[in-house]
Amino acid sequence: MKNNDPEQNRGPGQRDPADRIGTARISKLLFEFSVPAIVGMLVNAVYNIVDRIYVGQGVDPLGIAGITVAMPLMMLPMAFSMLIGIGANSLFSIRLGEGRRDEVEKIMGHAFALLFLIPLVSILSLLFFMDYILIEILGVSEAVFPFAKTYLRIILYGGVFSAMGPGINHFIRSDGHPRTSMFTQILGAVINIILDPIFIFVFDWGIAGAAWATIISQFVSFCWVIFYFNSRWTRLRFHIREMRLRARLCLKIMAIGFAPFTMQLAISLVNILLNRSLFRYGGDVAVSAMGIVYSILVIIFMPLQGINQGAQPLIGYNYGAKKYRRVRETYKLAVLAGTVFAAAGFILLQLFPGLFIRIFRNEEGELLDMGKMALRICTIFLPVLAFQIFSSNFFQSIGKPVQGTLLSLSRQILFYIPLLLLLPRFFGITGVYAAMPSADFCSTILSFLVMRGELRELRSMEEGLRGPVDRV
Repeated sequence: MKNNDPEQNRGPGQRDPADRIGTARISKLLFEFSVPAIVGMLVNAVYNIVDRIYVGQGVDPLGIAGITVAMPLMMLPMAFSMLIGIGANSLFSIRLGEGRRDEVEKIMGHAFALLFLIPLVSILSLLFFMDYILIEILGVSEAVFPFAKTYLRIILYGGVFSAMGPGINHFIRSDGHPRTSMFTQILGAVINIILDPIFIFVFDWGIAGAAWATIISQFVSFCWVIFYFNSRWTRLRFHIREMRLRARLCLKIMAIGFAPFTMQLAISLVNILLNRSLFRYGGDVAVSAMGIVYSILVIIFMPLQGINQGAQPLIGYNYGAKKYRRVRETYKLAVLAGTVFAAAGFILLQLFPGLFIRIFRNEEGELLDMGKMALRICTIFLPVLAFQIFSSNFFQSIGKPVQGTLLSLSRQILFYIPLLLLLPRFFGITGVYAAMPSADFCSTILSFLVMRGELRELRSMEEGLRGPVDRV
């Protein structure tokens, strides 16, 4: 009979880094896991920002609009990366906490195969129907179409690697090496920063150069994560025998990852509707302005995701180990840290919106004025965003996809889309921008109601575990 006790399965003198997750001080662990993730996510934000900066300053402001309207389609392979990568990683952390290490490499093998196959199918479909989607579904204007098509086609060529790299990188963090995970993100971003000006200005490739710089950097990051799992730094390996897909495990992975997957799909759908509304009520300049606003918001959103990612293995491991007090403590500390960070971002963006807009196009005019207005409106309820994001991730981390999906979809589907369709009819372009903070506020109220019940249940489970001990 196989012994699942991690201590007994470990060789002499060996100590698994993951074991600290269940014993060390939560504040120290959250700092240790989140800071590398925050740095990595901030640097990773370069993928979304640096192309628009170089294109806006050195190519054409309409190039920013081209990248913006292409973004919903670029999100599709990434959505599948989150479906498999985050779903498998959550299951990975739970199994580590339970001591069921015989299943860990099986989960990794399934994740690798699925991260290759599913994004590949979506990418081939997008390439085949690209013109129809851009013109008929996204409503791209004649002036913006050449920029959008050129950029999107090249990005999709490397889409498989852009999905596999981040998906596999989650395992490095949960393996107890958050700094190595951070290095993966920094590596790709630095290469992107170096290649962008070379391809755009030296080779004179224009917006195509920005796209080639992105996919080359993503390919290098993918190569690095593969190298890690064949190095001496970890005892975990990808085995071909574990890539023979079993329906039950595939469904389990996708069920847990369904919440972030649907969230990403919902964001793509919202962006499609948003871009159409921007074209209708504000024209090409409004699309460029919103593209700049989204790039700025990424600077705030990515650190929140870094804290989120740092908390995920802590919550999953301790939940699997039935250490429910540590689960609650991790969640509350993560929400507090995220809220402080989001509030600081809110103050800066409200006070100095023009400073941030000029990073992308340093000139007076309609783009600057519209960008300042959009940025101020879209960030009205920014301080509450951390609570909503972390609440959705909490359920995903403990293997409860239904609640996580509900909270993920509430902002995008339940609130944002109806508001995006309704408010512009009365307030024009201002209503387009106001739909975002209105959805933030409504989804936060729903998250509060759902999380209150879950935290009470965790407290009851914790007391249930204590009860027999107290009576002995």
